Amino acid sequence: MPGQVHKHHRIARVLADEIRSGVHSDGARLPGEHALTQRFGVSRTTLRQALQVLGEEGLIATHAGIGSFVTFDGTPLDNRLGWTRALAAQGTELTTETLRFEETADPELAASLGLASTAFLALDRVRRLPDGQGVSLEHSRVPVTDALAGLPARGLDGGSLNQALVAAGRITDSGEGVVSVRGLDRAEAAILHRPHGESFLRLAQVYRAADGSVVEHVSSLLDPARFELHVRSGRGGRP
Repeated sequence: MPGQVHKHHRIARVLADEIRSGVHSDGARLPGEHALTQRFGVSRTTLRQALQVLGEEGLIATHAGIGSFVTFDGTPLDNRLGWTRALAAQGTELTTETLRFEETADPELAASLGLASTAFLALDRVRRLPDGQGVSLEHSRVPVTDALAGLPARGLDGGSLNQALVAAGRITDSGEGVVSVRGLDRAEAAILHRPHGESFLRLAQVYRAADGSVVEHVSSLLDPARFELHVRSGRGGRP
């Protein structure tokens, strides 16, 4: 029984990540039970337990004989669902500027993550208020796989890196992060149009697939006046 509980919570986390990232948009119907049981290799009972968890979290509504529909509109502020959309829902309009999107080699990061390959997709983005002032600066590094090779040349569908990762089969199952506070260096201050030395939150996160492999490493600088961190603990919970 404990293994069964763990399994349905794991499935719920994967689907919740997809919903929050916009893979399944508000009002969309989730794939049917047969498709989902085939995808996750579980019984209908286990899948229904996972869908029940999603329903309890307000992410879906299930209608007997019809299916499960997404009821999540992106209001909570969560860096995995898209900060620009989340802040917009709270009345803060942002624009996103891509500073860099290319394949690169980073031996130091590869060594810190225990990776044999030094090849990464590098995506750097800044999010700005209408007056041009930046509220976040994000550096995302994704280990290059066969399915992701050449992605910068192909571009991101809808601007969503997470959607591209899911399409490539790189689905986050767990994550861990470290948050700290530090002053902006001169280069960061220039990009963000902020004073040199202004205090920003720094959030460094590593996301992993179910097999433990690294899906993405993200280092973000966040305006503490616009962002806050919510931490949850307990069975099946993660920040």
